[in-house]
Amino acid sequence: MSEPPARPVSHSFTTMTQFVLPSNANAMGNVFGGQILAWMDLCAAICAQRHTGRIVVTAGIDDLSFEQGVRVGEVVHLEAKVTAAFRTSLEIEVLVKGEDATRGERWSCVSAFMTFVALDDARRPTTIPPLVTTTDDERLLAQEADERRLARLARRKPGRR
Repeated sequence: MSEPPARPVSHSFTTMTQFVLPSNANAMGNVFGGQILAWMDLCAAICAQRHTGRIVVTAGIDDLSFEQGVRVGEVVHLEAKVTAAFRTSLEIEVLVKGEDATRGERWSCVSAFMTFVALDDARRPTTIPPLVTTTDDERLLAQEADERRLARLARRKPGRR
């Protein structure tokens, strides 16, 4: 079976926008961290599926810390891009910003690197397209992704696949 054709970062770049409703928020009026995480997972999964052309599953999320909250009535912007493609897995960077649309202000909310595995029709890991990096920033992110991957693999428990 031949290797899938390489794809640039721009091929799968994904954005989402969500309006924060009361059902998304805690008693303080701030969006639940779990809701932000669910939106991040969805945005990253769409990005990963665009790159691989396959169904993907979330394999991991690197360090995640919330910088600022987003309140009911404000907007959440998410951006996801592939930072590295390995044999069957890929790393996606997700950046989340809050926005007060009435004042036009935006702020960083949270960011994370998420790892996904592509599955074939039998739901087994399958080979994915290589990533084409075209800018210095994309190349640096890919290099750093290799380092993060080595650290993730080193943390795995013995006997785990």
